[in-house]
Amino acid sequence: MSDAAQPTAAEVRAAAEAVKTALDRHLAAVESRSGDDDPAVYEAFNQLAAAAETYDELLYDRYDEVTPFEIPSAEEALPPYAGPEEPNALSVLIRRDYAVAEPQRLLAHAQRIEEADDESSEASGTVHGALGLLFGEYEPDEIASRHKEFGLEEGDSTLWVTASDEIPDPGEWLEAPFEQVDPETVVCRFDVSAVFDDDEEDDEDDELETALDPDADEDLEPLDADR
Repeated sequence: MSDAAQPTAAEVRAAAEAVKTALDRHLAAVESRSGDDDPAVYEAFNQLAAAAETYDELLYDRYDEVTPFEIPSAEEALPPYAGPEEPNALSVLIRRDYAVAEPQRLLAHAQRIEEADDESSEASGTVHGALGLLFGEYEPDEIASRHKEFGLEEGDSTLWVTASDEIPDPGEWLEAPFEQVDPETVVCRFDVSAVFDDDEEDDEDDELETALDPDADEDLEPLDADR
């Protein structure tokens, strides 16, 4: 960015004041919230995020400095909750990914299940059949806690809780149980992913590198393309 296009010191100061104001508004909204899904809190959060992002950009453009705050992008954040204020029903959607890391261990366990049930089928002889036996014998939560024992390796997982006015009629969604969920009805979600561990490891590596060589980044120039 050229000097002519750089923000002024006054503009940076004004952006900082806007962050302070947004912080006060967010705290006030949280303190007076009417419930866990108060739309005023969501609105105050979004205003604070926007103000902080603006300040971060102006601070970088003017002084080549950044803030320690990480603002989630619009793609990462759920939209404001727009479901019923007092839901009468909820749905829990769970996805867990596994890799079949040790097929022989899986097959052996499936064979023991088959033998214990005195079944003569050959389902335990294939990975497809063994998985059917495994998930037919154990609850998903038990498989999650014992996955290594069954020869499985955990991947990403997520749990979404959605709210509705009434529970669907029996059999209503069985033909298409996993259709696109309206994000505005999501009360809460919990994600587990190795990518989060990678981020933490990267941060730890950066901290270690800085500790070992505090002058390592002095000669590096910021890349405008990354801003």
